[in-house]
Amino acid sequence: MDYAPIGIMFLVAMGFAVSQLLVTQLIGPRKRTATKLMPYECGKDPVGSARDRYSIKFYTVAVIFLLFDIEVLFMIPFAVAFKYLMEQQKITGIAFGAFAFVEILIFITTLVVGYIYVWKKGTFDWGLQSRVEARAEAKAMANTKRQQASNLKKAA
Repeated sequence: MDYAPIGIMFLVAMGFAVSQLLVTQLIGPRKRTATKLMPYECGKDPVGSARDRYSIKFYTVAVIFLLFDIEVLFMIPFAVAFKYLMEQQKITGIAFGAFAFVEILIFITTLVVGYIYVWKKGTFDWGLQSRVEARAEAKAMANTKRQQASNLKKAA
């Protein structure tokens, strides 16, 4: 019976999710155009082969995000346990709190050094290089469309 509020919360959440899906299906607009039915991912039109090469920056930023996300996952339990460690330090006289504090400082220092390293490598610099890559991609797409149009004209 202690878990009844949690069960009710899950039922309400599931009910809300299902109701939102049903309402959008029942009263939402149904204009199906070729553009809307086309796959869409991350702001890039799916043109070309699935085996095309992408800039390594996408993957680098994703890995950096995961690293800093995991950093938070390690720091939250530390923050929760640090008060208890300080109390144990007062009771036993053993430097549990000081040792844990030094450990977390080493951890944070390592992360800051890594952050500075990737910053200096230009991982977060999306300015000029990304514009050049976008222009090259747009020109390539325009050339491909022109070739397809000329091939269609020749075939007709």
